[in-house]
Amino acid sequence: MTIGLLREAVPETRVSLTDEGVSALVKKGIKVLVEQAAGNLAFCTDEAYRKAGATVLSAAEVMEQSNALLCIHPLSLSILSSLKGKVLIGAYQPLYNREWATAVANSGATCFSLDMLPRTTRAQSMDILSSQANIAGYKAVLLAATTYSRYFPMFMTAAGSIAPAKVLILGAGVAGLQAIATAKRLGAVIEVFDTRPAVKEEVMSLGAKFVEVEGAADASQAGGYAVEQSAAYEQRQRERIATAAAKADIIITTAQIPGKKAPTLITEQMIDALRPGSVIIDLAAATGGNTPFTENNQTVHRNGVTIIGDSALYSRMPADASKLYGKNLINFLQLLLSKEGQLQLNWNDELVKGCCISHEGQIVHERLK
Repeated sequence: MTIGLLREAVPETRVSLTDEGVSALVKKGIKVLVEQAAGNLAFCTDEAYRKAGATVLSAAEVMEQSNALLCIHPLSLSILSSLKGKVLIGAYQPLYNREWATAVANSGATCFSLDMLPRTTRAQSMDILSSQANIAGYKAVLLAATTYSRYFPMFMTAAGSIAPAKVLILGAGVAGLQAIATAKRLGAVIEVFDTRPAVKEEVMSLGAKFVEVEGAADASQAGGYAVEQSAAYEQRQRERIATAAAKADIIITTAQIPGKKAPTLITEQMIDALRPGSVIIDLAAATGGNTPFTENNQTVHRNGVTIIGDSALYSRMPADASKLYGKNLINFLQLLLSKEGQLQLNWNDELVKGCCISHEGQIVHERLK
């Protein structure tokens, strides 16, 4: 079995495996090929890969000689045509990239997209969404703190007292919970909104106040994502969020619905009611954002309010983000490999089947069908 590690296109800074991950595979008797400079932006040099037991080659050589290819983002359509019979593993968001999913199926490659893994207890060690969201929540608060024009904690000085920053976090998934913990450590006063009443205890245990809105649709089977709500609930939701937002200095939004545009939770009127200098960090920017003015990978200014759209904040911590992603990936690879280190696809395994997008020239994932 030969596994190839490809370099990601800019602006991505992560890499699928660090030298630590490569070493783990080599010890299992797997040959690993690494594209030149694949890990440079994640502070993992070609020499480090060589010391771990990998062979460093050009991209063309890696793709030609490998049975399986590791690449976080979708490869270009022109490359797909040469991948017949190979296995491709990454995080391809096929619900949003349907044209690409069709193309990879037509190429004859077997494609696994780890963002589609069933979110079960058994899959936790392979859950790239959680490991990367944890980083995003942490970085969102630090980015807000450096952008915000005032202190986060309360200060009492001879020159007068400074009130603590008021932070509103929309969504108490992995990113939201890490954002709560980080903002609390920085001394902010925090309110949190989520459509799932079950997370109230977690929110309060981290020292934040939970904003409740009754009548939410059941989101227990949504894998940590938001679900579509009734019109009556959305009206009550807007009213409660508007009240909380009017008091906030920092707003961090994380709400997404798989395969659909992110819900607009912070309206134009809410933004215009914020005091100048306030900051919004929108982690749902890649799917439309939770404000009407969010632009992915852009900073927008409106009436003195700064709106930062960034769904890939984990790429600002490429070393640890790559390390955690790589550990998730290696845990998933255990499902695809025999004890002898050979490829062995077990279609009776719910995790293998649950994140497979294409096989033998067909789209096989039920949701994509």
